Amino acid sequence: MRSSGVGVSRAGASALYRYRALAAEHRWERRAVRAVLACGAGVVAVGLSVWWVGVLVAVLFFVTHAAYVRYRPGPMTSWRRGALAERRTGRRLSRLDPAGFHVLHDRAFSDDPAPPTNLDHLVVGLSGIYAIASRRLRWGTRLHTEQNRLWVGSRPVTGTAAAAARAAETVAELLSEELDQDVPVTPMVVVHGPRVARDGVLHDDVLFHAARSIPRAIAREPVIYTSAQVATMAAAAERRLPPMMEILLPE
Repeated sequence: MRSSGVGVSRAGASALYRYRALAAEHRWERRAVRAVLACGAGVVAVGLSVWWVGVLVAVLFFVTHAAYVRYRPGPMTSWRRGALAERRTGRRLSRLDPAGFHVLHDRAFSDDPAPPTNLDHLVVGLSGIYAIASRRLRWGTRLHTEQNRLWVGSRPVTGTAAAAARAAETVAELLSEELDQDVPVTPMVVVHGPRVARDGVLHDDVLFHAARSIPRAIAREPVIYTSAQVATMAAAAERRLPPMMEILLPE
């Protein structure tokens, strides 16, 4: 069996790949436009003041435009933030005892029609199997449920629980078929940004946890499998859920 995703598929690998692909599109054109606009702003400033003010304005304009392009809402920013969230979750999951838990990252649902979708993280361990999604939400707010809805601050969070539940169901179907037995999978969402209750937030049968608490939340659950069963199920997961990068960049 391959190792637990280490060196095979890193957390956030496909999201980072997609971000870099988008960032590479028209990169030189963006830089040229930025330089021309910065020079233009500097020339105007020189005409209105001393030369060093023009240089300062040009530099400030260049830096501000670069920051705007990097952080403005859009697919490129979403992929970059998603990759960072997955990598942070991966570091937290690495704290689980490797003797009892196998952790796989960035796995493709190989039976999906093109384009394939992926699972951010899968934990196969003594306390169960967990299909985990990483999500970055608004910083400094509070994640809570009210009137059967999930909220981050004053804004509703829609679709996240349903997507996590579907991913867990898909993993359960694949592993059950591979092992010829019923294999339950627990959906979880690791949240980066908002404050989350110590014991997490349950919404539509999906557990939402802060990144810092996810290793403890998994490890403290009762033991339901033996080490041999864990190894067997982890091997099945390796077979049915290949690394996403192998799908995006086949040899």
